Amino acid sequence: MTATLQINRKRLYQQAKRIQANTNVLAVVKNNAYNIGLNLAFETFYQAGIRAFATTSLIEAIELRKMSENIYIFLMNPSVEFETLRTYNIAMTLPSLTFYQKYKDELEGIEVHLEYKNLLRRSGFDDAEDMRIVLDKTVVNVTGIWTHFAFADEIDSPEYELEKQNWLTLLDEIRASERGFRFIHAQNSASYMRDELFPDHTHARLGILLYGSRPYHELDTNTAPSVITLSTNVIQTLDLKKGESSGYSSAFKAETDCRVAICDIGYGDGVLRTRAKHDAMINGKRYPIGALMMSHMLITVDQDVKSGDTVHLYNDSLRVDEYTHLGVGANSEQMSALNHNSLVKEIIG
Repeated sequence: MTATLQINRKRLYQQAKRIQANTNVLAVVKNNAYNIGLNLAFETFYQAGIRAFATTSLIEAIELRKMSENIYIFLMNPSVEFETLRTYNIAMTLPSLTFYQKYKDELEGIEVHLEYKNLLRRSGFDDAEDMRIVLDKTVVNVTGIWTHFAFADEIDSPEYELEKQNWLTLLDEIRASERGFRFIHAQNSASYMRDELFPDHTHARLGILLYGSRPYHELDTNTAPSVITLSTNVIQTLDLKKGESSGYSSAFKAETDCRVAICDIGYGDGVLRTRAKHDAMINGKRYPIGALMMSHMLITVDQDVKSGDTVHLYNDSLRVDEYTHLGVGANSEQMSALNHNSLVKEIIG
């Protein structure tokens, strides 16, 4: 009996197809496509009509190029491996005026997108004036401009309206709509769901929405049908007396006489400790998780549970985004933690 990660390819395709039919998507496939699998995500999204892909890893960008010569690839992190970028025809972010001034002679033949720092304050140009220094020269091939919103996921946050206005003002200041950029992109999944595609923008740069999770909890679950199921099995059940314990260093200690189910999954398989503060599902019924160990999980159950029963940690009822709302961790955090080396991976649909 082995813990299993099941991925619903049909839903993955349907979600991408539905969004791409209304908006040009720049699909974010970083970190092994949110742990769905880079090959699976690319093949599915390509079939759905998506032709532009973004990642933070040059290694992943190269893998994408090997999969197809007919796609646009944007590297969201800067790289100084300029010959590799040229060889594989990979566009790259231009993260600052300092980077431009240092490497402008080496960027020949590479498409770059100017990055605006905004309130994320992670990387990017400070303002339109610095961007114009680059745009008013012909040294590098600027084909795009972009930013990332830090507060789009926070519905009641006034900062999102501020960073959005900062961005739109900057675009006006550099007359972005007149410069013929192939790519003007700013919106992550949350921003796109809140505002649809901004005027004069060419693409929505979407991540988690493509992978079956709502970017914020107020959205209907139909917005993003769940794509993953994580299940395991009950190895055996034990009856514990009050005061008895189970697991390393009394990981679980019975406060009353109880029955527990021992399951073959643990934090070594990528289950977050914060996820273990909530319920699991056995035979359609929810039971509290009592302890999480490296390779095992202990669940407090009743007489209806027996050895061999299937245990679900994620499914259509136990959604990743529901646990995000409960404070377990970001959607991407829960998904990227899952260990593909220890879990059996099944593709359905």
